[in-house]
Parts: sequence; structure tokens; C-alpha cells
Amino acid sequence: MYYKIYFNDKPLFLCDGLNDEIRAYAHHDDAVYIDEFSPPAVNSIIHEMRLEKVHAGIFFHPDLETLKKAFWKKFILVKAAGGLIKNEAGKLLFMFRRGKWDLPKGKLDAGESLEECAIREVREETGLSSVVLKKPLLITWHTYDESGKHFLKETHWYWMEATGEQILVPQQEEQISELKWAGEEELHFFAANTFPSILDVLLAGGYSIDASGSPRPYG
Repeated sequence: MYYKIYFNDKPLFLCDGLNDEIRAYAHHDDAVYIDEFSPPAVNSIIHEMRLEKVHAGIFFHPDLETLKKAFWKKFILVKAAGGLIKNEAGKLLFMFRRGKWDLPKGKLDAGESLEECAIREVREETGLSSVVLKKPLLITWHTYDESGKHFLKETHWYWMEATGEQILVPQQEEQISELKWAGEEELHFFAANTFPSILDVLLAGGYSIDASGSPRPYG
């Protein structure tokens, strides 16, 4: 098992074993590997992940929950939820915000469930009114700094379906400038300018982008 936390576009794996995905990074010269657990070691790998020369990190510890707890203490946790939305034509919905293609998501409000948050954010950011939440997909994590504080954003992603003909309305106050439905043959265009965590969402949804940039079903 492992947790993958992104520092910008760079993955840090907290793990209690090495699978094929993690081994692909383990022997790279620009990856950091730590297998000795201590508070200074946790501080060290967070520092290393912020260095320009480092592009990935692996922190191995047999007690993964102890490692997670020590890592989480270094950040303010922010929970969010969002959706990978498919319409009746089998197309996926992307939104363009701050120079990147993204998926609808947002922070959890007080007293709100994650499922309620995901549907609310999708409706607010896209203008879709008829959206059905089908099932959970995965959880992604990424770090960011704001006002001198360090945050860890935990986003819960869900498969959703949009039914019928609906008008898309980008939420401009959230700097969403464009919304587009994308067929499978178009995914390489959006994947070329998105976040690695969004590629993970597509993978969990059954899609992948191969080395040539061509989309292909996964699994």
C-alpha cells in the first residue's frame, strides 16, 4: 500500500512496499529514497521534495499509518471533492482554469458530506443541473503553500454521469474560462496540459495516455 503526494508535479510515495510504479522511480538519480523513520527524516524528505533537482521521492516504512501520521502533522489538511463526468455520448468534461485543463472540484463546506460537496462543486463550476454520482474513484493528495502556511489537500474523486442536453456555464468567479466535452480520441490534447493528479483520475476511470500521446483504455 502507499500514499502518493504531489509537490507541484513531483510525486512523493509513502509506502510499506515497492510496487512496479514505485520501482520505476527508485533507481533514478533525481529521486530521493529514505527507509529510516524519524522526525528529522520526515522533515528532510519534505525539504528535498522542494528542491529543483529532485523530481520524485520514496519514503519506505513497514508501519505505513505511523509514517502517514508523522507526515500529515507537518501540514494543515484541507478536504475537497470532485468528479470525472461522462455524458450520454461517452465524453468526459474538462474545464480550463489558470492555464491548465482540470476537472471540477472544490473544498468541503462545514456539515457537508464528501458526496454532497462533489455534486455541489460540479454544479457550481459547470452549470450542470442533472448530475448523478455513480461511485468513488480514488483520493489524490497535493501540497501547496499559502500565507506562509503549508497545506495538504486531500481530494476525493467520484465517477459521475450527466444526463440529457444541458447548457455548460463556466464559473468565471473561480477563473474557469472554458468547458469542453472530450471524446476518447481527444484525451491526449487535454492530458498534455493538465496536472499529474488528473492523469491519475483518468487512470482510475479506465483511461490512460501512452508514450506516443495517444489515448487508450486502461486495464
